[in-house]
Amino acid sequence: MASLDSIKAPIAAEMKAFEPKFRAFMASKVSLLDRITHYIVKRKGKQLRPMLVFLSAKIHGEITESTYRGASLIELMHTATLVHDDVVDDANKRRGFFSINALWKNKIAVLVGDYLLSRVLLLAVEHEEHQLLKLVSVAVKSMSEGELLQIEKARKLDIDESVYYDIIKQKTASLIASCCAVGAASVGRNAEEVEYMRLFGETLGMAFQIKDDLFDYQTVNKTGKPSGIDIKEQKMTLPLIYALSQASRSDKKRMIGIIKKHHDKPDRVQEVIAFVNQSGGIAYAESKMNDYRDNALKMLEDLPENPSKQSLIQLVDYVINRNV
Repeated sequence: MASLDSIKAPIAAEMKAFEPKFRAFMASKVSLLDRITHYIVKRKGKQLRPMLVFLSAKIHGEITESTYRGASLIELMHTATLVHDDVVDDANKRRGFFSINALWKNKIAVLVGDYLLSRVLLLAVEHEEHQLLKLVSVAVKSMSEGELLQIEKARKLDIDESVYYDIIKQKTASLIASCCAVGAASVGRNAEEVEYMRLFGETLGMAFQIKDDLFDYQTVNKTGKPSGIDIKEQKMTLPLIYALSQASRSDKKRMIGIIKKHHDKPDRVQEVIAFVNQSGGIAYAESKMNDYRDNALKMLEDLPENPSKQSLIQLVDYVINRNV
């Protein structure tokens, strides 16, 4: 598996130039806001989203100022949703760092999220990036609908495989799709080419989320046991959905009972994890993830041959083989 640094190689200069531009787009005259946004920038993760924007642009042409603005729109919007999500979930940490609400309380966190969303709107309007704003706004709408659909279905624990795909398409794949569409649109590609890249991103995003859901059933902590966080939060993901679909009526009833009433008990959570493993849920989810990977790679075959295309091929591989 290629490293992120090698995947980033064709756009390394652009990624380096992006950081100060992004900081400038976040800037405020309020010192408290500046302290918080500085903290947000400092704890940035793998930067997969701007990477996808720049690679999707450079595979089709030369990166422009519009591309930098597109990547900033995506990052501003995504950061705003994460800040709000942490408030909703009452989460104290994200990727090992304290969340904004943990450090500055909920009221300030909500206002910071609102500020970031306002920067999305102003950045787009001030530079007349109406197409990019539309692509980003569609993603925000889908993400919100996906989250609410998951909440609605979680109450009854009646999510089947088709509903699961609808949820992850809206919650996760829509954002990755918008990254790829924004990149293509920022270098003047036509509507058909932009939609092609959007569909590529959506396919990649489906594989990405299934991989994330598989982590919950793999050994990821010091005890040598899977985390079971999704089960504790009563989230129905593909490995569990498949296992339940193959179970006898009594086993299904017993597992649903644990998830509903005993999801806060580690030993009972481990019982569900063992059930999923024994029922082939992991292997089934991996096969579906690999199907999406293969489809994403097939879509790349028709794109121009250049270093950015090779990086996108490597990125598809990275998404399904990553450890975190």
